[in-house]
Amino acid sequence: MSTKVTIYEVALAARVSLATVSRVLNNPEKVKPDTRDRVLKVIKELGYRPNAIARGLASRKTTTVGVLISDITRASVAEMLGGISDIAMKYSYSIKLFSAHENANMEDLLNDIVAEQVDGLLLLNDELDSNQMKATKETLERNEIPFVLANVIYDDKTVPSVSIDYEKAGYEITKLMVEQGKKNIYLLSTVRKYSVNDQKELGYSNAMKESGLEPKIFRTSGNTSVNRQHFANFFSDKVIDGAIGVRDSIAVSFMNIANESGRTVPGQVVVAGFQNTKYGILSRPTMTSIDIPVYDIGAVAMRLLTKLMNKETPDSLQVVLPHYIVRRESL
Repeated sequence: MSTKVTIYEVALAARVSLATVSRVLNNPEKVKPDTRDRVLKVIKELGYRPNAIARGLASRKTTTVGVLISDITRASVAEMLGGISDIAMKYSYSIKLFSAHENANMEDLLNDIVAEQVDGLLLLNDELDSNQMKATKETLERNEIPFVLANVIYDDKTVPSVSIDYEKAGYEITKLMVEQGKKNIYLLSTVRKYSVNDQKELGYSNAMKESGLEPKIFRTSGNTSVNRQHFANFFSDKVIDGAIGVRDSIAVSFMNIANESGRTVPGQVVVAGFQNTKYGILSRPTMTSIDIPVYDIGAVAMRLLTKLMNKETPDSLQVVLPHYIVRRESL
């Protein structure tokens, strides 16, 4: 029999998940005897031979956690990984990074994650739409892989998550500008869809409408070389006295163009950002921003996943961490 039989074929023939086949190979004592016998019978019949890496996993002592990201270059993602890795190190966990680029085939990616035999998964990818999130949830649950959303918004209270209240944050920063008498306030959001940005936009729009003002959302790119071009003619055809960037980098890029166009900040235009990254501190003037505890989000998400992997019942599946506004010179 060919040695090219895959673990997928074994799972299909034995009518079990990939995770179950993996446990039969690596931790057989954790599998019900009848299921274990059925899988072993199929393995023998098909002539399946685990590769050297899989065989080595049989005696492993560490726990492997997968982390699914969209773009590691984003400041918030890098800082969140810091929180995750610090907690993972404390528990002697190893981490495997998986990247889902804009056009990634999620079905193939999820199959790769399952095949890597991770014990749990942290999802940092906030670009997945509701259908992709549903498919991800179903695949992970079917393969008995616990998972936690970290800084990702998904409208399903059964899904473990750690984040802040982005709708409330968007509302609060907008109301602060309104209370200063600003009426033409733009939200500088992204063309690409992100679950957290949807909530920021909702909070902003609610605050504007509540104040009798028209919401004005301008969509651009998180890439500064692109959004600078978008902002270049911003002041030629718009009346604007306030701007909120869904990322600090977008807000600072806008503020630079405002200064170059002869608009004083905060004299003529007030500006604020989200995340409270180094961009806001290094900008001139320094920039007001919503502080999002991304390091803590990563650390708390890792702790929550640890409980789920150990079959413990957490105090709450939905953890909402506090945020606050850091006032600086731009507002």
